[in-house]
Amino acid sequence: MRRLTCHSREQAMSNLRRYHTAGNWYFITNVTYLRRPVLVEHADLLLSAFERCRERVAHDLHAWVILPDHFHAVINSKDGDMSGIMQRIKMGFAAHLRLRTGNRRGRVWQNRFWDHVIRDEEDLNRHIDYIHYNPVKHELASSPFEWKHSSIHQFHLEGIYDQDWGRRDAPQFDGNFGE
Repeated sequence: MRRLTCHSREQAMSNLRRYHTAGNWYFITNVTYLRRPVLVEHADLLLSAFERCRERVAHDLHAWVILPDHFHAVINSKDGDMSGIMQRIKMGFAAHLRLRTGNRRGRVWQNRFWDHVIRDEEDLNRHIDYIHYNPVKHELASSPFEWKHSSIHQFHLEGIYDQDWGRRDAPQFDGNFGE
C-alpha cells in the first residue's frame, strides 16, 4: 500500500468530496479563521446569513448555537447541496462583516466545514443536546439557558427542555463533534 506524502495529502484534501443526499439531516461545525472570536459580537449577521440562504436554497435550520469562534447547527438539506448552503452562509456573513467593520481584506472562515450525517432519532437528539450544552462545555455560561445565541430558548418554549436542563446533571457526550 502506498503511503501519502505531505504533498499528496494536501492534494487529496483539496479533492475532498462530500456525500450528501436530499432530505438528510446534518450536524455542522464551522470555525473562524485562526479561531478569531468574531461571531458572538456579530451573531445578528450570522443569523441573517442563515435566513438569506434559506430564502434561496431549500433547507431547515433545526438547532444552532453561536460561540465566539465557531458555530454548530443541525440542518436538513432539502436538495442535498449542503456544501452550497454552507458556502452561501459563510460568504454572506463574511461580506456583511466586512461592510460593518470596514475590513475589506483577510479571511473570515477556515476552509471547509465539518459535517456528520444524522443516522437516526437518537443520533439527532444527541447532537441537538450537544449543540445546546456547548456554551457550558466551553465555560461561557453555567447553564445553557444563560447563553442567548442558541436555539435552546425556542426548544424550551416548545416544551422540549425544562429550564434546569444542563444545570443539574451535565450530559455526557461521546464521539467527534468537529471541534
